[in-house]
Amino acid sequence: MSENPPQIHPTAVIDQPCEIGEGTKIWHFSHVLPHSRIGRDVSIGQNVAIGPRATVGDGCKIQNNVSVYEGVTLEDDVFCGPSCVFTNVLTPRAFVNRKAEFGRILVRKGASIGANATIVCGEPQGVTVLGEYCFIAAGAVVTKDVPAFALMAGVPARRIGWVSRSGDVLRRDLVCPRTGERYEEIGGALRLAGDAPAAR
Repeated sequence: MSENPPQIHPTAVIDQPCEIGEGTKIWHFSHVLPHSRIGRDVSIGQNVAIGPRATVGDGCKIQNNVSVYEGVTLEDDVFCGPSCVFTNVLTPRAFVNRKAEFGRILVRKGASIGANATIVCGEPQGVTVLGEYCFIAAGAVVTKDVPAFALMAGVPARRIGWVSRSGDVLRRDLVCPRTGERYEEIGGALRLAGDAPAAR
């Protein structure tokens, strides 16, 4: 028996089969659909839908009124603000079944998505990637891949700066004001100073 089992509110609906990791909390009126995988120490707020066949990594925080649809993968430590939206169809019609055409969204480790932001999937059966530790401002509409550490805002979203791993906006010196970590910009991409070039 687990020493830290998931805590699931009585109003939540959990369809089987699915995986829910230790220490995860699922709150009021949320729904986990079949074949979904949820990691350890995840916080899932009220009225959240996950799946079917969605993946949520360890340590994620998903605020109220978010749907993580099939085709969406959240790596570890992703923050999803209230009512943010993931899509998996570019041209939806109520009378056309496009389940065979779902696009995918991959949100890399440590990314933050603000309240009411919309993440538009790639071309049919393609993938939109949000890079590690990027920060999507509230209300932004993301229509293409986002670089790691990018600060994105607007409709459509554009990069307006860089953020550190701790989420602080970087000044021109690219030093995190909170942690003192130093970053470097190479070829339009940001990385921690001294790190090998990112593979993703």
